[in-house]
Amino acid sequence: MFMKKIIPIKIIEINKNRFDIFMLFTRHPFINFLAKELHYYTNDTNTILGVVILDYTDKDYNYILMARDENRQFRAFEIKTDYTTEEKCITALTNSMKWHSSQNLTIVEQGGPPKGLKLFEVNQSPEKLHPYFKNLKNSKGSKASKQAIIEISNHLDDIDGNFVEQFQSINGFDARLWELYLFASFIELEFEMLREFNRPDFLIKKDDLTIAVEAVILGRKNDPPKLVHIQPRSTTLQDIEEKLKNETPLRYGSALYSKLRKEYWKLDHVKNRPLVFAIADFHSDASMIWSFVALTEYLYGHKQISEKDEKGKEIIKTVKANSYTKPSGKIIPTGFFDQPDTEYVSAILFSATGTLAKFTRMGIQAGFAEEGQIVIRIGDCVNPDPQSFDPISFKYKVSEDTKETWREGLNLFHNPKAKHPIDMEYFPNIGHHKFIDGELISYTPDFHPYASMNYNTITT
Repeated sequence: MFMKKIIPIKIIEINKNRFDIFMLFTRHPFINFLAKELHYYTNDTNTILGVVILDYTDKDYNYILMARDENRQFRAFEIKTDYTTEEKCITALTNSMKWHSSQNLTIVEQGGPPKGLKLFEVNQSPEKLHPYFKNLKNSKGSKASKQAIIEISNHLDDIDGNFVEQFQSINGFDARLWELYLFASFIELEFEMLREFNRPDFLIKKDDLTIAVEAVILGRKNDPPKLVHIQPRSTTLQDIEEKLKNETPLRYGSALYSKLRKEYWKLDHVKNRPLVFAIADFHSDASMIWSFVALTEYLYGHKQISEKDEKGKEIIKTVKANSYTKPSGKIIPTGFFDQPDTEYVSAILFSATGTLAKFTRMGIQAGFAEEGQIVIRIGDCVNPDPQSFDPISFKYKVSEDTKETWREGLNLFHNPKAKHPIDMEYFPNIGHHKFIDGELISYTPDFHPYASMNYNTITT
């Protein structure tokens, strides 16, 4: 007689980073007012999640078990309460997770309508696919970013009906990636997503405030994306300085003006509400790293310069920016917020970090790294000295212990003439920029990156 080998079921404690990649888009922000999450667990097949919480009202310990539903979203299927100690609650959770795992529980039917997108099921010809999408789908070095994107896409609705196609395509990948990033950031910022309308792109709600958000990018023109493994186009400091004089601010102006002409504020569900344009720069390789200054200057019609005072000390001064000249010779005035109808635009949201590199780092934090993968993040962040023009450089190895957030690197440029201004408290822990009494004033978190890059290697 042969004995069947019994393999014990393992219940593994995981960190908050990994739990959040699964649950950030499911759990309601209100839970933070009711209970504190203490410990997170998964089984060895990652089909069941568990969390131990402390109930603020009853001062006892509870646990919740979750499994995926038919839409691949984790949903609660077991809640147990009234444990007098943390240890008893953990023991009960562990035993229950082992039992459900032994019963091969993998899906908890919810009976809801179909939801979520399968972004990596290709239904178009290879020549139409964006090279970055193909790399994301197939490369070992992109495993972490791919898994992070999959978890987010499980919670998306395709209101336009073409999200998957555009995400895969040469002409749509950058724009749809930017929308994925915004979705993750808004959820992390504890906004409720209202998805009844297909324009503008987002309707988000917190407390009694509803904000309309339209996403827009600076896309490529006559400059198709290269394969990822090819050396990026070299751009010298002189090239950048020349582009910042006219070309780049005019690109921002064109993109924002095209959205302004849509007159979203006339829509019934946008009337009398703040309207935000969320913009990102994908017009050239790594252009988002250096174009931030052009956006600031174009929006407010002013720029900051460094001068020496009578004692020879460097000071920062705000001065009027010059107008811009198109290749045709036409003069374009600076100052987006000075243009007609821009009073209906409450603010401009921008990030230089809403790129694939962000998804890679967030995926690695959640434990999705490929074996032997090493990712080093380098970049520049805000200098806490208000009288310094020089940013501070930073460098660190990305791991499951790093604490980057989705919102990190976001900037909200407030319109000083807005009909419906937005209080900074609705967007905590991001950069806020205002034009007050002729001065550009910035409010930023302690660590606030301007831009960064990943060095991604696999050693095996």
